[in-house]
Amino acid sequence: MEQVFEKLEKIRVPELDEVLGQPFKVLKDGFVRVVDYMGNDTAIVQAARVSYGVGTKKLREDEALLRYLLRHRHTSPFEMCELKLHIRVPMDIWRQWIRHRTANVNEYSTRYSIAIDSAERTNADEWRTQSFTNRQGSAGSLDVEQGKLLSAEEEQFHKFSRDLYEKRIQAGVAREQARKDLPLSTYTEAYWKIDLHNLLHFLELRMEINAQYEIRQYANTIFNEIVKRWLPLTHKAFVDYMLESMTFSGLEIKVIREMIMGNKKKAGELYKDFGWLKEDGSKNLNNRELFEFEEKLTSLNIEFPV
Repeated sequence: MEQVFEKLEKIRVPELDEVLGQPFKVLKDGFVRVVDYMGNDTAIVQAARVSYGVGTKKLREDEALLRYLLRHRHTSPFEMCELKLHIRVPMDIWRQWIRHRTANVNEYSTRYSIAIDSAERTNADEWRTQSFTNRQGSAGSLDVEQGKLLSAEEEQFHKFSRDLYEKRIQAGVAREQARKDLPLSTYTEAYWKIDLHNLLHFLELRMEINAQYEIRQYANTIFNEIVKRWLPLTHKAFVDYMLESMTFSGLEIKVIREMIMGNKKKAGELYKDFGWLKEDGSKNLNNRELFEFEEKLTSLNIEFPV
């Protein structure tokens, strides 16, 4: 007997269709825009139930299942959704972006085409100082007067490097070689296609406060302008379980437990056991784990035991 299959229709999300192809501005001259997408919130819960039925569960039940999947890191149903973006991004930020190797990528080629005539500028009040607690991060800002001098030098350098590039091109130098002295602030473009599970991992890392400011702007735009329209239930659950949650190590839980029980002295002794104190009893301020733990205590309005 021949098996009969119901006719399937492509899933559409009207809220996302309204902005399909629309560029969302990021930084001075960057953007992200949706080229195509597959799936929606319903596709995730249907995959989890291994069901093609539509409307078999109430919306509240669908949301509860989706939240369960995200809360317990059951990732495969989220791989049923995909997103393809067209992005324009400075090359130094693109280097961080491309480290996420779980996407399909096709980048603008400066071997084949003339380099994009745009570089990310830094305003006088945007120069950041090096963080002393995070070697790969920044904290605070330089004085604006000093920033004005740096911004002026940056503008001169950008002009010089671009003029040099154009001079080489006019002289007949191969594009692959003429480009070699362009600054990392030069913009590039790419098509970037990724499934939702890996997109959420990208967003979790790149929206985090310790991620570089510039790539956070791209991640925030993708999440708030695109994911929110595309997958409102996933967006809401991600905020709850990823963005506005925090995790504690076993060691940290021991300290908090003692603090809750009123055993501040015992909690302080744990600081010593964990190597968070120097020999003289003062805090080891260079200990990154201690720094991050006390940031959590501050956010919870819990007094430090030491």
